[in-house]
Amino acid sequence: MFMGSLLATYGWYIVFSCILLYVVFQKLSTRLRALRQRHLDQAAAALEPDVVVKRQEALAAARLKMQEELNAQVEKHKEKLRQLEEEKRRQKIEMWDSMQEGKSYKGNTRKPQQEEDSPGPSTSSVIPKRKSDRKPLRGGGYNPLSGEGGGTCSWRPGRRGPSSGG
Repeated sequence: MFMGSLLATYGWYIVFSCILLYVVFQKLSTRLRALRQRHLDQAAAALEPDVVVKRQEALAAARLKMQEELNAQVEKHKEKLRQLEEEKRRQKIEMWDSMQEGKSYKGNTRKPQQEEDSPGPSTSSVIPKRKSDRKPLRGGGYNPLSGEGGGTCSWRPGRRGPSSGG
């Protein structure tokens, strides 16, 4: 009697649960079979010596190419640093010579007019300073806290402190 009342009360729930478990089991079993097959294929491919050798050769060639590119970049960087050091040394020599002659060394660091007109890359490391376009912090302009400047609103906050009534 107990089993009959259980089926009468929960019969449809039991049927749907069994169907759901069957579908989930079928899905998991197909995925498990595919995973096993893929694992076996990879193991077989890894054991083939020709595939392994080709993969290692391609990896070594890629590493060698990247190392050669890196070495070329290092050489370019070293050459650039050497040129900059040579330029600084040349400028120091020019400053020393001009100081020995009693001239100002600041004006002599520039190249003469005829050298500036000649074509070719400039290796000078002196960069002229630009004038700043910054506006002064104080002065004209809109300041919302003081009420000065643009806008039509002229409200200002009142004085702080106790009221002057009496």
